[in-house]
Amino acid sequence: MDGSTPQSPAEQHIDFDQVIDRRNTNSNKWDKMERLYGVSADDGLAMWVADMDFRSADCIVRAAREIADFGVFGYMDDEAPYRAAICWWMQNRHGWTIDPDWIFTTTGLVNAVGLCLDTYTKPGDGVVIFTPVYHAFARTITAAGRRVAECPLVNTAGRYEMDFDAYDAQMTGGETMLILCSPHNPGGRVWTRAELQGLADFAKRHDLMIVSDEIHHDLVFAGSQHIPMPLVDTGIIDRLIMLTAPSKTFNVAGNHTGNVIIQDPDLRARFKARMSALSLAGNTFGTAMTTAAYSPEGAVWVDAVVAYLDENRKLLDAGLNAIPGVTSMAMEATYLAWVDFAGTGMSAEEFTRRVNENAKIAVNLGPSFGTGGETFLRFNFGTRRALVQEAVERMQAAFDDLQ
Repeated sequence: MDGSTPQSPAEQHIDFDQVIDRRNTNSNKWDKMERLYGVSADDGLAMWVADMDFRSADCIVRAAREIADFGVFGYMDDEAPYRAAICWWMQNRHGWTIDPDWIFTTTGLVNAVGLCLDTYTKPGDGVVIFTPVYHAFARTITAAGRRVAECPLVNTAGRYEMDFDAYDAQMTGGETMLILCSPHNPGGRVWTRAELQGLADFAKRHDLMIVSDEIHHDLVFAGSQHIPMPLVDTGIIDRLIMLTAPSKTFNVAGNHTGNVIIQDPDLRARFKARMSALSLAGNTFGTAMTTAAYSPEGAVWVDAVVAYLDENRKLLDAGLNAIPGVTSMAMEATYLAWVDFAGTGMSAEEFTRRVNENAKIAVNLGPSFGTGGETFLRFNFGTRRALVQEAVERMQAAFDDLQ
């Protein structure tokens, strides 16, 4: 990494209030919501799938433009700068020292989860997830012919906690892996060191591999601190697979570039063999954009977007919590609000209908996140503030009979 002074937000022309119309741009988030939720993009708000409506950092756009302008898209030669950028980011942003040789590049992190299942488990094995949690985990486990072992989180006064005594009692001996979402999606929890140590001890007691998906680790609000799993307990290195990516942080999910970081040499050799057997590798745009993102200039952009998202969070929480019976779970990270409608006394069909049809907002349905999600909807507030304010007004109008 160079030692140049990073550009300030003003110098980078960062404007998260910029109006960017993503309709009819082959945007999954905006152009697919009518098919899935019956919400037209003409007058609806897309607050479901987890990408943001912001233009990516200038350094990323420059990197992609340089490749496009050159116009030749041949094979890559040297991944050293890309790997160095990842090492720099983990050290400087998370206090985690890694070696370039520990890094494998996958086609995003859902692909990484699938590869971990393929490499380290067998058909029929139980895979533990802590529900409600990111819906792709269960989908991928099932598709791989493994068994989903749900360990429900405990909702204690609007805050998710783990109950390892209960989880110990659930284990059958057929479980071989657990997948952790840290920070947690959809609950927005940043797990404490004590909680992560409890998880490490649980994995050791039941001889479970740990796959720690830390894709949201850069989007943490003031007052909370994310701790990478390897820094919790050196005694789990021989069972730990780390997953990271720039996609959520920098709004570059479409480049499908994720990283599997494995410290233990034996686990690394097994994963490398599977990657080689499947002939998997990164892509030119993904590696160039990641290299540009994981830089001092990228860090300035991240600090700015987290500050902006925090204000969006406060606006959405205040507006939704003002609706009787509706509770937006207090968030410590991510741009995904987890909103409970249990207090309204309405059926899931009714409160979802009001959100989709009356408020004309497309959101993720709680049951897709597993046990514990039955009375929830997930709202993505990674958009310009005017649309968050509009969402609040629409929601309050849709439930005005409760006021």
